[in-house]
Amino acid sequence: MAEFLLRSQLPAECSWRVESAGTSAAPGMPASAGAIEVMAEMEIDIRAHRSRPLTEALVREAEVIVAMTRDHRDTILDHFPIAARRIFLLGSFAPVSGEREISDPFGGSVQIYRLCRDTIASTIPGVVDFLSERSSERQP
Repeated sequence: MAEFLLRSQLPAECSWRVESAGTSAAPGMPASAGAIEVMAEMEIDIRAHRSRPLTEALVREAEVIVAMTRDHRDTILDHFPIAARRIFLLGSFAPVSGEREISDPFGGSVQIYRLCRDTIASTIPGVVDFLSERSSERQP
């Protein structure tokens, strides 16, 4: 959901590529029915999404890595210490302070998926601002 929510909010001229990968994802799995349903409520179609595990190659080419939970972040750092300066918790981009982890709604009710989607959505403007600032730093 985070991948598609971020993509939907990035400006058309944006040069950032947004991709998702999981710390324990089985490759090729479709988005869950709950995720598909709540994203469709926002007119975002994620039916074509397929999961993939996070790999060293993905970590090496990523300029920014965003993790949903501290456990995800710690797992990534344990396996790929080179990510240390490029990894952030998605919740740290939220407009209000407090809990900065976003739990996986997998197996939960549609209401749990909605809550997760809305929590993720609240962070997206902060991510877009952060990436915009990084883009200006990338310019020669």
